[in-house]
Amino acid sequence: MRAAARSGTWLRGHLDRPSWVCEGPSLVPRKPRLLDTVRDALRVRHYSRRTEHAYLGWIRRYILFHGKRHPAEMGAAEVSRFLSALAVEGRVSASTQNQALAALLFLYRRVLGVDLPWLDDLVRAARPQRLPVVLSREEVRAVLLALRGTVRLICVLLYGSGLRLLEGARLRVKDLDFRANQITVRCGKGDRDRVSVLPATAQPALQRHLEQVRLQHERDLGAGAGWVEMPHALGRKYPNAGREWPWQWVFPATRTYFEPVTRQRRRHHLHETAIQRAVHRAVREVGLTKPATCHTFRHSFATHLLEDGYDIRTVQELLGHRDVRTTMIYTHVLNRGPAGVRSPLDGLAGEIRGPARTLTGSDARRYADIACSVTRLKGRRGTDGKLGND
Repeated sequence: MRAAARSGTWLRGHLDRPSWVCEGPSLVPRKPRLLDTVRDALRVRHYSRRTEHAYLGWIRRYILFHGKRHPAEMGAAEVSRFLSALAVEGRVSASTQNQALAALLFLYRRVLGVDLPWLDDLVRAARPQRLPVVLSREEVRAVLLALRGTVRLICVLLYGSGLRLLEGARLRVKDLDFRANQITVRCGKGDRDRVSVLPATAQPALQRHLEQVRLQHERDLGAGAGWVEMPHALGRKYPNAGREWPWQWVFPATRTYFEPVTRQRRRHHLHETAIQRAVHRAVREVGLTKPATCHTFRHSFATHLLEDGYDIRTVQELLGHRDVRTTMIYTHVLNRGPAGVRSPLDGLAGEIRGPARTLTGSDARRYADIACSVTRLKGRRGTDGKLGND
């Protein structure tokens, strides 16, 4: 393995290599490649596909950064050098650097089984506190009116139910309860289920949309298709459930595809990039200067609920946050911040509102000094409205 690591040939994970090798007069199984072992370890622990893709990508970059050396031959110095290069040369954010560190921690601890005590002493980059981008109610209405068709209906649910983008795209028919006015979010972030509100305003349009989807599903069944992807191994436990109406996507894709393993003609849900592009065009069309995205609807949902007087624990449950401190980022709406502070210069507006000819000589210099002092004072204020240490 070390000889192969020195030559770099073991990293060619995408090549079709035989499963058996010849050693002497007999064939023996080939040792699994490192990235295949990492992939198996991630799937055994039920990590999401996106996490698997991200971790494998960081491990590849880590190996290539050090000239295709095997990770077992490297240690603390190499990991620190790689993470430092990401921050200094790559200028990545703190969250990106922490994701790379998490991937390497998984590699050494769970795959290689190497006990490196220095991993406990590594300092993770501090994530800066950022305020979420929030749209006003008028801005939300303008963006929704600029959207059309299915994308508008999805964004209505993103704002009206506080869903993440993929949570809205992956909704199935059985997850909608019109009588109870609620949506069941399956396998959300952290593989957790939760229940959110189903807006009464969106229900008529949503029911009309489901009628069209059902007609499309019946046409697919007549053409020998009509299958959807089933979670985990439910496709083997319930062989015909993939064609049943309750398991169909609420927002199906426009085209079908052929699954070679099961030999089924399936229809996936609407891809998230199509929704993102439509929202981006709508934001530009209405002339917003805020960097609004699909996730901005979720931020606006939480902010407007707090403005309406709902308690933070209710908002936490609707959003599916594990810790209430994550939800507390939206409490900035309860304190108006700089917009609620009255500048001392405004108190002098009655005095300096007179004719310009009265502000001459010492008066003009005095009011100019006041304005400069106020400007310096506002520049020294922190995010909490208090003066800084400088």
